[in-house]
Amino acid sequence: MILNKFYRNTFLVLLLSLVLSACATQQKAAKIDSQIQGDVYTGTDTVKYLADGVKDRVFFATNESVLTTASRDTLRKQASWLRKNSEVTVVLEGHCDERGTREYNLALGERRANAAKDYLMTYGVASNRISVISYGKERPVDSGSNPLSWSKNRRSVTVKAN
Repeated sequence: MILNKFYRNTFLVLLLSLVLSACATQQKAAKIDSQIQGDVYTGTDTVKYLADGVKDRVFFATNESVLTTASRDTLRKQASWLRKNSEVTVVLEGHCDERGTREYNLALGERRANAAKDYLMTYGVASNRISVISYGKERPVDSGSNPLSWSKNRRSVTVKAN
């Protein structure tokens, strides 16, 4: 009788522990899901500003250099600001996540920066005001090794050169 009560209480404690653990895991996953759409970062904790109300970076999907809708919106705002501030020159930095070879990521980072440059030029920013550099996977903004960290690192950053 006492032994049965012991096993029942032990079982209830284990069950409660599993339920609480599952709830905590689900909350963490929900937080991550709110910062990633598909596999493109949509959060703001790593975003800085080129100017007031003008974000400095755009994000990409895995192995992609195609601009997302949000990226195009950010670049349109950058182009508008750059047209109003014609003395400013910028460097577009292309970045990748840690996966893939160094050479592959340098080439992908360059494609990402060039995609942003081409879009800015489409909206009237002169090409001689824009330089492109790729850092590949060498300058991560988040050193974690998980989907959220990777999505933060797949980016093009617009930096004032003068």
